[in-house]
Amino acid sequence: MHSVTSSDLPAGEMNCDRIARCYRWLEYVSFGRALERRRREYLQDAETAQSILILGDGDGRFTAEFVSRNRTGVIDSVELSPRMLELARERVGKDTPGTERLRFWHADARTMELRRRYDLIISHFFLDCFTGRDLDALVARISAAACPRARWILSEFRVPNNGIWRFAGGALIRVMYCFFRVATGLRTRQVPDYRTIFRAHGFRCLRQRSVLGGLLASEL
Repeated sequence: MHSVTSSDLPAGEMNCDRIARCYRWLEYVSFGRALERRRREYLQDAETAQSILILGDGDGRFTAEFVSRNRTGVIDSVELSPRMLELARERVGKDTPGTERLRFWHADARTMELRRRYDLIISHFFLDCFTGRDLDALVARISAAACPRARWILSEFRVPNNGIWRFAGGALIRVMYCFFRVATGLRTRQVPDYRTIFRAHGFRCLRQRSVLGGLLASEL
């Protein structure tokens, strides 16, 4: 297991250091295990990938599980928050089987150099941190580093389309953005239209599953 620092980190961006230690419990209080179940939805489709990029996994819960499920792939896990990255390294542990294939990057995914070609990209509850413009640039960069027929597995919040879920889900998302704006300096105020951006860069949705009226979705 390796940890690498990028010199390209921007100043004044979102910083999760202040909430890193309590983030897991904030998630459980708010949603129970629902977010964890979304992260695991397509794990079986990732077990044979050989070159993997994991974006913004925070405290490393997904990365630790992924390493135990994928036994052969080389994994780059990118995280901007130093404190989150420290927690991820603690969670995986140097004695965990497979960590010799894992490299943690302290970097901004928008600017770091992508040093390999990836056949699998994974992002869970990460795309909602970006404006549409920034997300378009990010997906363009990663698409250029993706192998032909590469897959992208993601989980995200979405504003539900219908009924009481649209009202309640929209209100909950606004509250979450307010919280993260105060706690982390997040500048984004709404979930970007990531589906349109993905299509523009050659990705198409093969499968999806949503819960809570469409508020939480996993896609392949």
